[in-house]
Amino acid sequence: MKQSSDTVVMVRPHHFTSNPETLADNTFQSVSQANDVAQKAYDEVTEAANTLRQQGVTVHLFEDETIHTPDSVFPNNWFTTHASGELVLYPMFSNNRRKERRADIIEFLQGHYNYSTTLDLSGLEQKEQFLEGTGAIVFNHQAKLAYAARSKRMHEAALNSLCERLGYEPVVFDASNSAGTPVYHTNVIMAVGTEFVMVGLDMIEEKARQRVITAIQHSGKALIELSETQIAQFAGNTLELDTKNGKLLALSTTAFEALTEEQKIHLAQWVKLVPMSVPTIELGGGSIRCMLAQVFKPT
Repeated sequence: MKQSSDTVVMVRPHHFTSNPETLADNTFQSVSQANDVAQKAYDEVTEAANTLRQQGVTVHLFEDETIHTPDSVFPNNWFTTHASGELVLYPMFSNNRRKERRADIIEFLQGHYNYSTTLDLSGLEQKEQFLEGTGAIVFNHQAKLAYAARSKRMHEAALNSLCERLGYEPVVFDASNSAGTPVYHTNVIMAVGTEFVMVGLDMIEEKARQRVITAIQHSGKALIELSETQIAQFAGNTLELDTKNGKLLALSTTAFEALTEEQKIHLAQWVKLVPMSVPTIELGGGSIRCMLAQVFKPT
């Protein structure tokens, strides 16, 4: 199993705004008073997609012209694709985020890549069992591990059901900031690459921390520890991607500037760091990784 793909789905919003339904539990989110926030977000997605294409990544870019889906720029939360042939749809915590699921995107992916199975977990919303895709789960595809921090957006029963279906082992833990607020999504504190794992260890509950470290070590990946300050600057919200010229690490300019020179040198052994400026989108509580839904082609 490959850890990274060379293809992503992105959604370009025409009416981006900070989502009022998610503000309560997303400490990374803030509200902008600027009148041109929608245009700035549109431009940031355009530039990020162009940058990735220039680096050799295939980008399937979809438009969202509606006004009812303020978080549509983060498609990685409502679907995932898997090299084993599954396309998975996820149960979303917020009502307006459930409107992000789009038949046209699913039909496009099925038509181009022929997934053998569509696993629709969205019905779990009726049971209030939420699992927001690769926001809630950070997969180690090579070791078949599914890291997941407990939150309103990650229900263990839903995770266990998915892991049983995919043949992955769940690694569940509690994580919070220094004020005691639970981390809303695992992918803001953790990123898994082919050769490394970036993680805010201090934010993981002490009882579970060693278990997470052991899982990382047993998977054979180098551990790059991030501070809570770096996590707050989205340094954990990164994504490794494949290209014909090697692997790259997609991250925001905010995250890039938060990394130490030593960390950048360490990462450069394995990936080319490709920072992209998305400060407006980061007001929505997510960064580059959240903007990229990986496409793994069935093998």
